[in-house]
Amino acid sequence: MDPRTFKDQIYAGFTQIGKVVSSPKRIELLDLLSQSPKTVETLVKETAMSTANTSKHLHALLEAQLVRYEKEKNYVIYQLANEKVVDLLFAIKTIAEEQIEDVTRLRDEFIVRSDDLETITLEEWLNRRDTNEHVLIDVRPQEEYVNEHIDGALSIPIEALNEHISLLPMDKEVIAYCRGAYCVYATEAVERLKVLGYQAVRLEAGVHEWREHYHKQTDDFVRKR
Repeated sequence: MDPRTFKDQIYAGFTQIGKVVSSPKRIELLDLLSQSPKTVETLVKETAMSTANTSKHLHALLEAQLVRYEKEKNYVIYQLANEKVVDLLFAIKTIAEEQIEDVTRLRDEFIVRSDDLETITLEEWLNRRDTNEHVLIDVRPQEEYVNEHIDGALSIPIEALNEHISLLPMDKEVIAYCRGAYCVYATEAVERLKVLGYQAVRLEAGVHEWREHYHKQTDDFVRKR
């Protein structure tokens, strides 16, 4: 094989991933699966796609080896192939934020809503984490909380917020988080809580950002040793 043929074949291989993630719905599927393994039925409901289209996109992701699945009784459960797929999602989002102005604008208008509610960063929450002045709630679906959650968080899925409101003390700040910077659940939770008289803020980070923080801390500790 000559060098030119080698390069042509290698770059063709690279573009297989690019082709697969060129679909908005496939990016959404990967984003959902980054939170926890999910059945096809759950993914159909979350993405508002038909079962046929959902299966078609999952098959493409499967061929690119970005996801894998297992069968459990009558259900097919999908999950990410490995944690490197989460890194791919972060890279795509970061580049889009930096290069495409509309991405940040849409997030600020729909999720952050700076004029209406307060948003805090992961670093700001970490600085007040050890105080007894707030309650951290995870408003994602229960299965995502069970799969992984920020230490100390209380699970109150957004659809169950009203029935579990009595669990939240009125004399403490309520900090809500969901799937990260582009998830609306925390925004909805904060808006509901503020109407009821709670002091509530949105945490812009999710479990991936929280995990990345601790990986970085561990790496820094190892380097210092």
